[in-house]
Amino acid sequence: MVPFDMHGLGEFLREQRRQARLSLRQLAEAADVSNPYLSQIERGLRKPSAEILQQIAKGLSISAETLYVRAGILDESVREERDGELPGVRDAVLADPELDDQQKQALIQIYDAFRRESAGAAADGPPARPEAPDHGQED
Repeated sequence: MVPFDMHGLGEFLREQRRQARLSLRQLAEAADVSNPYLSQIERGLRKPSAEILQQIAKGLSISAETLYVRAGILDESVREERDGELPGVRDAVLADPELDDQQKQALIQIYDAFRRESAGAAADGPPARPEAPDHGQED
């Protein structure tokens, strides 16, 4: 397990909150976490539980896994192996302040559909070559 870096998590949360253009009070309300507690997390004074991180991630519209990795709850290499995808694709979409929630969800759905399609194609093997039509000629 990755050691907890309270300062790094707090800085990351603060930066994500600023990118989302949320005040501390707005994020606290969106995440259903008290304003003082959220402030302590951002300043590196408190280590939040996985449940609190999930609530904060929801308030920021980012992946909870991103916060789990930052908090040392989840190892990045385990996450990458499990997902089998390039790290950060979903996180980048979810963290983009220029996109609204519907746009983010649409992009993620498209991304997931392409990944499923690619996985299905890989499982089926290479495409079969069409056979030449038989014109009644023998070898």
